[in-house]
Amino acid sequence: MILKQLRVSSGMIPELTNCYIVQDEKSKETMVIDPGGEVEKITAMLDILDAKLKYIYLTHCHGDHIGAIQLLKEQKGGKILIHRFDAEGLYDKNLSLTEYIGMADVKLEADSRVDDKDKIHVGDLEFEVIHTPGHTIGGSCLYCKSENLLFSGDTLFHGTWGRTDLPTSSFEDIMNSISNKLLILPGDTIVYPGHGRSTKIKEELPIYEELKPRQEV
Repeated sequence: MILKQLRVSSGMIPELTNCYIVQDEKSKETMVIDPGGEVEKITAMLDILDAKLKYIYLTHCHGDHIGAIQLLKEQKGGKILIHRFDAEGLYDKNLSLTEYIGMADVKLEADSRVDDKDKIHVGDLEFEVIHTPGHTIGGSCLYCKSENLLFSGDTLFHGTWGRTDLPTSSFEDIMNSISNKLLILPGDTIVYPGHGRSTKIKEELPIYEELKPRQEV
């Protein structure tokens, strides 16, 4: 598998979003995860990889994760996938929060709505959808067992968890999602979050024993 991480800017918020590109080396089939902005960065990398864009996967509907989706689809194709409970956010600014972060509205329909435990195939790579409500009601992660990695969106970060003070979010739900769906994965699973640096499942386990974010020294 080829994996590229691009940090892209979205709207007026200072924090960059991690956009990921995964490719099956043999077939060149490719998936872009969370194209939050700066479409030119994304398309340039796709050109370098000679990519055949199959899917555009959205871990949730917030504007900083979907900002470049319309231009990306127009320029490179690919089917838009999002969990069914967040699909409405692709055309509802009250859910996507695009206005709040100074972005133009995104008005698109998903090509397919995914559900928990669905399998997504990119060439020989298989990803399992894990529905992880909490940051949003339709938040989801992608787990690739063969590559020992997880794309966690804004559910699980290095040292903390996603915000739960936004529309459809829930602290109880995000704790249940992390504790009962993510922390049960193998400890060496590499976690690639929607913002910030990567981590491993075993590094995050202690945090959820006390429900206190890690204090960086």
